[in-house]
Amino acid sequence: MLQPPISAIQPMIRLDRVTLKLASAAGPVNILRGIDLAVDPGERVGIVGPSGSGKSTLLMVVGGLERPSSGRVILDGNDITALDEDALARVRRGAVGIVFQSFHLIQTMTALENVAVPLELAGDPDAFAKAAADLAAVGLGHRLGHYPGELSGGEQQRVALARAFTIRPRLLLADEPTGNLDGETGRDVMDLLFDLVLRHGTTLLLVTHDPRLTAACDRVLELVDGRIRSDRRNETVPARASSS
Repeated sequence: MLQPPISAIQPMIRLDRVTLKLASAAGPVNILRGIDLAVDPGERVGIVGPSGSGKSTLLMVVGGLERPSSGRVILDGNDITALDEDALARVRRGAVGIVFQSFHLIQTMTALENVAVPLELAGDPDAFAKAAADLAAVGLGHRLGHYPGELSGGEQQRVALARAFTIRPRLLLADEPTGNLDGETGRDVMDLLFDLVLRHGTTLLLVTHDPRLTAACDRVLELVDGRIRSDRRNETVPARASSS
């Protein structure tokens, strides 16, 4: 008897009818309205849309930083909507890297200490040696002892990238990572980000307004009013690397 086909690839991300409704002084506000989405391991997905369409919120829901009002979020095979805060933090710490527009570095820590933080939280005895190697990999081996205030914007975002990748995340969430950088610096940072994603086989969700960046993604989602209006695939993008 013929068996039904079985998918060889389990999605890195699956969203089933995800909604998010938040209270406001004017009444409930629907931020996400029934999002269905599947993203395969290693895919690079750009997310575009007007301000207020739910792009950043979608990243936060996928990363477990915001709980949906309804629906399910499956991350790397784990239904994170069913997890308590401790279990959710463990999944996030082992699988998800995040890069924000505003860097989110700890100002009282050096570059080396900032990158070592997720490794220390994971109990890695070689945290500082690995952090130093990852800073060297983003061109900042000479800035280990510098504090964020002593670094340029581009250097701070490189530190943030090193911190995000130091745990070798299976998923990277990037929210307008070049928004605070000038054009040339932003291009250098994004070239580095895509290089790291390709090198490690990392799945990428990237919120951006830059068509150059969406052109480098495998797929582009357009969000409008909390819904996916379109989901198109780019036919000519660099090949994805195997996970290292």
